[in-house]
Amino acid sequence: MGLPALGLLLAAGLLHTQASPSARSFQLDYEHNCFRKDGAPFRYISGSIHYARIPRPAWRDRLLKMYMSGLSAVQVYIPWNYHETLPGVYDFTGNRDVEAFLDLTAELGLLVILRPGPYICAEWEMGGLPAWLLWKPDIILRTSNPAYLAAVDSWLHVLLPKIKPRLYHQGGNIISVQVENEYGSYYACDHGYLRHLLGSFRALLGSEVLLFTTDSTGAQELRCGTLQGLYATVDFGPGSNVTEAFGAQRRVEPRGPLVNSEYYTGWLDYWGEAHASTSAAWVARGLEDMLQLGASTNMQVVTRQRAQPPGQWASPLAFIPLGSGQHGPYMFHGGTNFAYWSGADYKGQYKPVTTSYDYDAPLSEAGDPTEKLFAIRTVISKFQPLPAGPMPPATPKYAYGWVALQKYADLLDVLDVLCPSGPIQSQFPLTFEALKQVHGFVVYHTQLPWDVPDPAMLGAPPHSICDRGYVMLQKEYQGTLERDGQTTLHVTGRAGDSLDILMENMGRISFGANTSDFKGLLGNLSLNSRPLSNWLIYPLAIDTTVQQGWPHTALPKSSSGGRVGPAFYTGTFETPGIAWDTFVKFPGWSKGLLWINGFNLGRYWSCRGPQQTLFVPGSVLHAGRPNNITVLELEGAPPTPLLLFLDHPLYNRTLGCSTMATE
Repeated sequence: MGLPALGLLLAAGLLHTQASPSARSFQLDYEHNCFRKDGAPFRYISGSIHYARIPRPAWRDRLLKMYMSGLSAVQVYIPWNYHETLPGVYDFTGNRDVEAFLDLTAELGLLVILRPGPYICAEWEMGGLPAWLLWKPDIILRTSNPAYLAAVDSWLHVLLPKIKPRLYHQGGNIISVQVENEYGSYYACDHGYLRHLLGSFRALLGSEVLLFTTDSTGAQELRCGTLQGLYATVDFGPGSNVTEAFGAQRRVEPRGPLVNSEYYTGWLDYWGEAHASTSAAWVARGLEDMLQLGASTNMQVVTRQRAQPPGQWASPLAFIPLGSGQHGPYMFHGGTNFAYWSGADYKGQYKPVTTSYDYDAPLSEAGDPTEKLFAIRTVISKFQPLPAGPMPPATPKYAYGWVALQKYADLLDVLDVLCPSGPIQSQFPLTFEALKQVHGFVVYHTQLPWDVPDPAMLGAPPHSICDRGYVMLQKEYQGTLERDGQTTLHVTGRAGDSLDILMENMGRISFGANTSDFKGLLGNLSLNSRPLSNWLIYPLAIDTTVQQGWPHTALPKSSSGGRVGPAFYTGTFETPGIAWDTFVKFPGWSKGLLWINGFNLGRYWSCRGPQQTLFVPGSVLHAGRPNNITVLELEGAPPTPLLLFLDHPLYNRTLGCSTMATE
């Protein structure tokens, strides 16, 4: 999903039993083209929210604001890779406690349309699929490939039993469950794979739950993404021809509710492009048109159809039924791609998604009600009563001001700390996946095999830089190699000089054919077309090291002065009294990552933009004691390294890399 979009979402699944009106049930009524909840015609208005993009202490605030906006349901993705971090290693604790999140939705009186994948897209790293699947290089994702199906089955047998007690007919609040996601847009068109998923979902969730698919409205997408036994829904955004869009759904579902699974309230941002935004009036008008049809809807942010301008979307995930149905926005609240969780698109070139997933959604990245939210709320009030009471206010923000940092060490000088197990020797470079490195960074080290008195071309084969390589010769930064960008540099040196390339994974592709997005050096570097060899490869465990307190708990390191290139910077600041939400700006910095108290707040890229600030939730800060700041700057910090903490975000400043950012 891209910019916050109002997603119309109708969760639909095929029911094979007829419950009496007195029984607890959520079903399709093919005769009257509607949903029935407990036997009565029913329409919901829902919005999308991603728990993985919100710190757990903020879950209640965001959900309460959605409820007070008049929504009766929320649409929730479950990212597989967020929970099964390594094969057979599961994490459902803390921010990953999806059961606690679902229980909170029930406590607040919200129904849930669940989208557990196994693939979700969502502009999330690899579309939610675990990168460790690629440890088997010949695996074919999202198909009947045995290795892939074995991993999917293992995951579903862990996840779906947690879901079953929360289904509506079991006494919970989950009214429908999506199987896969926009599968018709994937090249494989493997109906055997969809049949396998349908069998697994039925075996683990039972025959009563509503199961559905979502696809865009193209004939090919609906042919490849639908399956008998799964109710087919479509998605599209404001400005689409509603009659044509629902006509496409009718070609595969002649009867039943019309459903727009994703009605886009906004769009996503890519690094180096302008911040996307959509008109509140335009979104509200489209929502009102659908509600007047009696459709169900889900409001979401748009994510994949990036080349299409607003008004020409073929939204992927929203439902809208004629008669009684559901409506909602995608996204209603986007949140933040903390750490390394942002994905990327590939449309002619690699396009990584920003850290902010604000998406111009009705609830901002920090969870604040916007003009768009109140416009939507006004539309909803025309069709159903709003909850009594005021909308909760925006959370307080605080401008902590300037904080001075100091250089701790160049990255190449602390490899022993960041890679305690030591390097791996290889004749030729190995990918992240071959190294079993999921996220982050890897250093590739070798030596010049001969004297290079005159500038020689250091280069890589096509499509082998994934995604950015920071080149150091004798620990002096030479420049950057970039996927779909500059892939050669000129260097000079002497035989035996050290050559190091720090490779950065900027996020695996989340939508399209190439979700098998391998990272690192995918081919061998050469010097004047002569291959280099004898590599020492260092997979870096930066996050683990920082979470354990480094470098603040380590002995001071003598830094190498004004040398540019990858280096760590540290500092501290204190909050006056309560720790409020804030936003941090990087004036004069280039590109890197920020940790506060060991929490990875994500990537900044000041010189490329458009995002110029990172959101800092108050929940990661300490009140009344120092907050430890760690910055990994990859290209070059300003001469006086300062950070500026503001009480508002800056999303729309795309700068040149030589430009010094100023407030």
